[in-house]
Amino acid sequence: MRWHSALTLLGGDGQIAADAWTELEHRYGEPHRRYHDLRHAESVARYAAEFAADPRVTLAAWAHDVVYDATPGEDERASAAWARLWLTRAGLAEEDIARVEALILTTISHDAPADDLLATALLDADLAILGAAPEIYNKYARGVREEYAKYPDAVWTPGRIVVLERMLANPRLYRGEPARERWEAAARRNLAAELGRWRSPGLDRQNVEP
Repeated sequence: MRWHSALTLLGGDGQIAADAWTELEHRYGEPHRRYHDLRHAESVARYAAEFAADPRVTLAAWAHDVVYDATPGEDERASAAWARLWLTRAGLAEEDIARVEALILTTISHDAPADDLLATALLDADLAILGAAPEIYNKYARGVREEYAKYPDAVWTPGRIVVLERMLANPRLYRGEPARERWEAAARRNLAAELGRWRSPGLDRQNVEP
């Protein structure tokens, strides 16, 4: 489901939807983005709609990284605020605005109540890249490292190792059964391979995922 369709299905103004989309496209096209760009948002929106056919999760998927300055927590809160601003301008009901905002905020911790099906759809879709073919995963990981280029390897490497170890220690990377069946095994292989390379001395940084 596209941004405009989702917004108008919820009763939003079509022209405001178009104006918001113009800004959204501009933001996702910022030159510092190497992975969190419009293609990522489109992928998340596509999978999220597949897992839960609800226009609110579609709007959250499109907007969840609309503000991205490689500042975890602040980026998600700013993206949620961006969504609230534009959805309010478009005339959506407060209930729907709050739901979209809350969904975006779940991407800070990547956690939500187990029975929140919309959050499950969004969070699993956001992690779809982990279960991609190795060459696609590697490209994603290099892109993220470039987005965090402000951190030298001496800072980035131990932090990335902790993130990878924590993810691999989780008994389930994906919340929903459809996502687990599709991506879990491949995601664990990709994460383990990346972790091994970051732990290796003499690492070739150009061919490693961050």
